[in-house]
Amino acid sequence: MVADAAHPAARTGIVWSEALREYDFGPYHPMSPIRLELTRELARCAGLLDRPGVIDLDPPVATDAQLTAVHDPEYVAAVRTASERDGLSEFTAEELDALIAFGIGGDDVPPFAGMHTASARIAGGSLAAMDAILTGRVRRAVNVAGGLHHARPRSASGFCVYNDAAVAIRHALAAGAERVMYVDLDVHHGDGVELALWDEPRAVTLSVHETGERLFPGTGFVQDTGGPGAEGSAINVPLPPRTTADGWLRAIRATVPALVRAVRPTVLVTQHGADTHRADPLADFSVTLEAHREAMLILRELADEVCDGRWLAFGGGGYAVIDVVPRSWAQLIAVATGEALDPAESLPASYLTTEGRARTAHGLSPDPVMSRYGDGRPLTIKDWSAGFDPEDDLDRAVQAARRVAFPEWGLDPFLD
Repeated sequence: MVADAAHPAARTGIVWSEALREYDFGPYHPMSPIRLELTRELARCAGLLDRPGVIDLDPPVATDAQLTAVHDPEYVAAVRTASERDGLSEFTAEELDALIAFGIGGDDVPPFAGMHTASARIAGGSLAAMDAILTGRVRRAVNVAGGLHHARPRSASGFCVYNDAAVAIRHALAAGAERVMYVDLDVHHGDGVELALWDEPRAVTLSVHETGERLFPGTGFVQDTGGPGAEGSAINVPLPPRTTADGWLRAIRATVPALVRAVRPTVLVTQHGADTHRADPLADFSVTLEAHREAMLILRELADEVCDGRWLAFGGGGYAVIDVVPRSWAQLIAVATGEALDPAESLPASYLTTEGRARTAHGLSPDPVMSRYGDGRPLTIKDWSAGFDPEDDLDRAVQAARRVAFPEWGLDPFLD
């Protein structure tokens, strides 16, 4: 697709509205909207939003017709019901039982006033970003509020109400995209996206995550490869607990580039959950910000190489909401809009002032735990082409994934 002169293909769209902060499960929930506020502020202070060709994309509220391309109408109706009152105490026991059947009402997804509109706005932002890419208005787009990959067609799950990624991919296919590939780097398996696209051969999902034997949602094994007529369209790379930054990148390099090149999507969609980080409280990988940056660069280069730069990137998980998420996702915005941020560079003083206020408001010391864009931990990655160690847990996991997925796409799991 060729952009017109008024909308050059070099442009990058950043989905943003203050209303995105309304996706808020309450003050004690791990998924605080402060992570979005601080990401936007760090991107602004770093000058990323002033780079040439960067435009804001306003997130509209997705329509029921758009949402029901993925979600059952009964589920959307249940979300609307959950939106009518504020908090669990406002519902009768019978009403809560009805909501629980749709995954709403537990600790993960408690109801809140305006839940439907807030959730549908995130989906609308991802749809707007996809449309901007498909029409050539932008070449790349980022929605850090998006990537709510656990939401299922008929239920909420894992802090996720509407599955904006699956909705955007379904929309792209309906608009004529020949093939869309979704790469999920969150520490948790991208189960909802995989399920929504399980029988769709034009959409390929690839999730690199901590094994479901040890971590929510308990899915995403190598033998899960897609439904009838779509065999090979679901690819899973489950990794052992305590995977390091070097090991995580080794796994990504050993699987993602070869598969993206073999699939040859016309649009690349990626999810960059920051919960792989060593400081995240809800998982136990020990990945660094330097590794996040490298993975983002790999995916940007693959989008440029394979699908003429058409790349839609999401945020996703991440529960070290002040110390990690803003730095990781500001880096994502940097990579999408041009030059990556130097991990050794200090965070802007103006941002640290804002962060300090946020830390105080959250009952934390106002002094920054981390004052640079990186963790100060250089990467030392052994390339897969040098061979793998059958005695190593990570290498065994990676090779098991390669042996299942690679032949489906004409690749040799031992040579490619």
